[in-house]
Amino acid sequence: AIKLGASVNPNAPAIQFLPNASHEDEPVVITYAQLIARVTQTANALHELGVGPKDVVSFMLPLVPQAFFTLFGAEAAGIANPGNPLLEPHQIAEILEAANTKVLVALGPVPGVDIWEKALKVRGQLKNLKAIIQVMGPGDETNGVYSFDALVAKQPHDRLVSGRTIKSEDTAAYFHTGGTTGTPKLVRHTHGNQVYQAWVCNLMLKSAPGTNILFGMPLFHVGGSLTQTLATLSGGGCLVILSPAGWRNPNSVRNIWPLVQRYRPAVLGSVPTGLAATHAVPTDGCDLSSLKMASGGGSAIPVAVCTALTQRHNVPVLEVYGMTETSSVHTISYVDRPVRLGSVGHPVPYSRVRIVKIGADGNYVGDCAVNEIGVVAMSGPGVFTGYMMDEHNKGAFIEPGWVNSGDLGRLDEDGYLWITGRAKDLVIR
Repeated sequence: AIKLGASVNPNAPAIQFLPNASHEDEPVVITYAQLIARVTQTANALHELGVGPKDVVSFMLPLVPQAFFTLFGAEAAGIANPGNPLLEPHQIAEILEAANTKVLVALGPVPGVDIWEKALKVRGQLKNLKAIIQVMGPGDETNGVYSFDALVAKQPHDRLVSGRTIKSEDTAAYFHTGGTTGTPKLVRHTHGNQVYQAWVCNLMLKSAPGTNILFGMPLFHVGGSLTQTLATLSGGGCLVILSPAGWRNPNSVRNIWPLVQRYRPAVLGSVPTGLAATHAVPTDGCDLSSLKMASGGGSAIPVAVCTALTQRHNVPVLEVYGMTETSSVHTISYVDRPVRLGSVGHPVPYSRVRIVKIGADGNYVGDCAVNEIGVVAMSGPGVFTGYMMDEHNKGAFIEPGWVNSGDLGRLDEDGYLWITGRAKDLVIR
């Protein structure tokens, strides 16, 4: 998919990295040709460390360029498992061990960041671990720690040494999610699931090659790695990275309008809290004419926020809905249909939604009537085939291919989906 995006113009920027999330930063530019070369080299380096199609490469990285090489290099060599470095070491160890991690890629010792300390703490708990690759550090090969840049530089950039041909049904990644219970579960995504998500996002957001997107979402979240990263790169667009901390860096919101003026994105895409925060920032005469729409998801966008954004920028706010188990976006407000604020729109092409009744035993009882509230169930090419651990699959599907979201909702007379609450009251922090 990324080669498809690169084919438009290999010399166009794929990534522009802003060290301080400022419009005044001189961006570090990585072209499509350079991106494909680095991803290929990363895949080859992992292959040389013994990573095959069924082996897992976990990583704990902020939004540095190497994180993107690792995500796609791991998927080309084996299976990627993006970890959340903000979790406690015992949680990280639990997820990485459940994934059967063979290689761990982690940020080296950097002032003010504790990722490397956490990597060293979990290292001894990973039975299958063969190597650690250190990003932005010298490595320590006698202790099985390799320097990312040195390891990758030695590899050919023009072909996969493994000669691997990737099939649609091959496992691409494991993403951890609290799902409907809060215990970490690993969602298995195929390459087909991921490519479908990228295709759908480009279609629905009417993306065009050469368009920038201001990017600050973490790669351990499907919204970051698939909805924005893979979709943008497969469509020939450019990710403008808002510093290693992304939207968590206060500068990202503080400088939002000068950044829009300089990089001219068509879509303002973030999580609802991010979209809400931009409203407090004065526009100060910035040229925001590039913006055609705002989009967000991950939790409900308050109607007041949607109204304020629409009035201020005269653009539609397209709310999306989906979950890790549907490879991210499954429904969205369509650009060419009336937006009903508070609704998450319609299923994306080739996907379906039903509202169902679930009995006390957890089994499917029947479908709900129009506007009747029930459990949201989803099917389509983005829906996963199951969790990595079989015991997590009990109750995950209401029928084969139809995932139980754990959310309550209703479909109105025009097929718009409205999320009304959780089937189980669960706060995921």
